[in-house]
Amino acid sequence: MIEQLEKFDNNVLSIEVIDGFSKNDEKLFQKFFDEKIEQGFEQVNILVKLDELKVSHSSTKAFFEDTLWTLRNYKKLGHLAIVAHTKILKALIPIDNLFFARASKGRQERYFDVSQMEEAIAFVNPDKK
Repeated sequence: MIEQLEKFDNNVLSIEVIDGFSKNDEKLFQKFFDEKIEQGFEQVNILVKLDELKVSHSSTKAFFEDTLWTLRNYKKLGHLAIVAHTKILKALIPIDNLFFARASKGRQERYFDVSQMEEAIAFVNPDKK
């Protein structure tokens, strides 16, 4: 299940994945994202909190479809903050940054521990609007 953590009037979208990630969650995330684009923002900065995600409760199909959607919409993505408490994600994010370095142009993906939530919000919302 996903929930919006905080609603912002600017180009920031912050969500939390609780328990598992399903096809319905994927559609809800896309709806939130599309609303930001429809408001006239060219890019959307995203904060995703994953510390309560249980991979075993998540849909593999939803994960892969979300990955495909992300690749199709990559130019519309701004900064991405992943907030979690896992060494695996902490290690994978620098690899993502290397892989997408040429396409990113000013965009960054960063890992934040759950204890760094305020820093994560400042990263995706530097203007604090």
